[in-house]
Amino acid sequence: MMTLEPHGPDTFVGIGPKYPWGGLYGGQIVAQALRAAAATVEPEFRVHSLHAYFIRRGDHEEPIRFEVDRIRNGRSFVTRSVVARQSIGAILNMSASFQIDETAPDMQIAVPPEVPRPDALPSQLWMQMYERRFAATESGRAIAWLRLIEEVGDDPALNACALAYMSDDLPTDAVVALLYPERKAGEWDAEFPFWSASLDHAIWFHRPIRARDWHLQEFTCHGIMSSRGLSLGHVFDEDGVHLATISQEVLLRDLRSPR
Repeated sequence: MMTLEPHGPDTFVGIGPKYPWGGLYGGQIVAQALRAAAATVEPEFRVHSLHAYFIRRGDHEEPIRFEVDRIRNGRSFVTRSVVARQSIGAILNMSASFQIDETAPDMQIAVPPEVPRPDALPSQLWMQMYERRFAATESGRAIAWLRLIEEVGDDPALNACALAYMSDDLPTDAVVALLYPERKAGEWDAEFPFWSASLDHAIWFHRPIRARDWHLQEFTCHGIMSSRGLSLGHVFDEDGVHLATISQEVLLRDLRSPR
């Protein structure tokens, strides 16, 4: 999935699998867009943030064209803009920033929640791409261990893309947990019918991640308004090191009959 074919200057083409709901998975498009942006950046620059808007639902039967615009090349930072297109038009618009690592103080305030280790929790496989194990759920919160199933090696850009792929999963669970606090996390139940879609998405990559290793994602929904739920989350490794921060706004429509 992360193999993008060059298709002209700063243009790449990729494909995606068929998902159960039809269309494409937002995390896949973000990950591939980030992969396309990274292909135009010198390897000493590492991704430090991305901001994406989901515009249309993608079609798995069509290839996806990623057009990269080299917004700025600086000495410490470079900026890229990526538009993902299919025949219907743009399906995603993303900005990504890359930085050369600097020698500077490394401090952490964020603390991971106290939850069982992944080995003590039941496993769920998601499309054979990654494994997740829910550690705790409560009203407006979703906490789970995740890891990529396939080995992707030591390439920092590819590992960042893998995190981007997985990062579109739990934000919706946190929003759903606020609307349906009695629903069991990670499972679909006809008693709690809803329709959801990712609207926009941001990731700040604080420290390198190895996507094949377990990492803990902890999300809290800060409210729902006009069918939009705002979900904020932190990513930690097994030692409690804060790896990334993620935010997403989720479109969530309650399909239950009015009472």
